[in-house]
Amino acid sequence: MNQVSARLAALSPSATLAMSQKSSELKAQGIDVINLSVGEPDFNTPDHIKEAAKKAIDNNFSFYSPVPGYPALRKAICEKLKNENNLEYKPEQIVCSNGAKQSVCNVILCLVDKGDEVIVPAPYWVSYIEMVKLAEGTNVIVEAGLDQNFKITPAQLEAAITPKTKALILCSPSNPTGSVYSKEELAGLAKVIAKHPNVFVIADEIYEHINYVGKHESIAQFDEIKDQVVIINGVSKGYAMTGWRLGWIAAPEWIAKACNKLQGQYTSGPSSITQKACEAAYTGDQSCVETMRQAFQRRRDLVVKMAKEISGFKITIPEGAFYLFPECSSYFGKKTAKGQTINNSSDLALYLLEEGHVACVGGDSFGSPNCIRMSYATSDEKLVEAFNRMKKALDALK
Repeated sequence: MNQVSARLAALSPSATLAMSQKSSELKAQGIDVINLSVGEPDFNTPDHIKEAAKKAIDNNFSFYSPVPGYPALRKAICEKLKNENNLEYKPEQIVCSNGAKQSVCNVILCLVDKGDEVIVPAPYWVSYIEMVKLAEGTNVIVEAGLDQNFKITPAQLEAAITPKTKALILCSPSNPTGSVYSKEELAGLAKVIAKHPNVFVIADEIYEHINYVGKHESIAQFDEIKDQVVIINGVSKGYAMTGWRLGWIAAPEWIAKACNKLQGQYTSGPSSITQKACEAAYTGDQSCVETMRQAFQRRRDLVVKMAKEISGFKITIPEGAFYLFPECSSYFGKKTAKGQTINNSSDLALYLLEEGHVACVGGDSFGSPNCIRMSYATSDEKLVEAFNRMKKALDALK
């Protein structure tokens, strides 16, 4: 009998990857699908970063690296944190991993025991919930709707904390909503955390550089809780390096040591070539980051304008990242031309794929079943065509 472990059976597959797979299958049949389902910049990695990787190959950086990453890269990350965020960290507090996804999972597996509670604001990135399940922790979902710009309040956080609470996962700028917590909003949450010294904040800041409202604010800036905060970051989004697979944590040293120990047993250090490329990303010219940010902001303005022309969508204006997360429940209960009923946002996403040939992701998997996520990390031309197709398909619902 083929029987996977209970641990694996409890996990749900990634909805974003599943929709991307369906999109690829239709493309393979010769159908022109516009894929807005995956959170991936459409830019190529900047040339000076690629050159550093080529040089690393020629210089024989082809051996195992230290588990937490080369000292030069960890030092570069510390300098980035000092220069960009005014935060003091030592290289011993940095652990580099195979993508920020592994970085998040490492921290959860190192902190969370069976029955520990992890507060996850909804909407949330799909994998947080599954990682907590993997650690046998208990997800405590705190809902933040469209009316509060998808951000939780200090009162909501305080109400969710119990003696079993181990961590809060906070993502800003947010996937899937594009919401960004201001310094004042983070200060309010920090005051609550400071009252609970056994609660840790896992601060996912992977979209830091894709920000349309000014300087990025980190919850680690508040001295009273800095020893309770683990920053998650990496190069995937800001430097267009999704396939290179390099994320990192900046953490209290004991947590960094724990992640180092865990990673040493199941993946070891990340790719040596990637690490040298990342070092160049952090120490080289940063103008490429701003060029991409400006392009994303232009696209944000474009999709907001087009989404407002779709009468059944309610939207907030994203302040960062590259997602639009419209509320779409006005379409629930409507029927397609084939007589099928749209019952939820997953049905709507499937309808848009099959009828409009546009791939989005239903909000169910993000803890917001009345919304739908679309990534605008693609060309202006494709975005205009995608929204025209969606409007036509949605107008056809009866």
